[in-house]
Amino acid sequence: MDLIVTGVVAGVFGTLVMDLLNHLFARTGLLIRIDMGMIGRMSAGWAQGHFCYRHPGEMKQVANEMALGYLTHYTIGVGLAIPFVLGWDLFVGGLVSPLWALIYGVATTVASVFFVYPSMGLGVFGRRSPEGIWAPLSSLANHLFFGMGMAVAIALA
Repeated sequence: MDLIVTGVVAGVFGTLVMDLLNHLFARTGLLIRIDMGMIGRMSAGWAQGHFCYRHPGEMKQVANEMALGYLTHYTIGVGLAIPFVLGWDLFVGGLVSPLWALIYGVATTVASVFFVYPSMGLGVFGRRSPEGIWAPLSSLANHLFFGMGMAVAIALA
């Protein structure tokens, strides 16, 4: 049970750090802002069995899409952190390494560039994004922030 709690705390804190640092860096123009409304529209589409769009404009606005976007984002963060914590315990044992949490956070970029971007109609690596190369680079930075947050939460657990 302690491992699950650690995973939940690491996932929530990692996602919170990601969101806060993304907001800060997006305000300076260094990163693309995470669009929670778009995440909400995407997850609403998933709930209706629509897992891939040809273009982001195909995603229809839905009621409470911002709230749904945040719920989806934090659920995914927790869903990525729990297997990491449990897997560490099963395969490595002992205290979870904050360094490996950071590395794992960066590795989760794969989910966004190969699943989330194509699901939203932006293509692999977000190649159809109007922001061009900034889309995958922002995703990489955001997932580094996620790993940093997970590492801090695990170190304090």
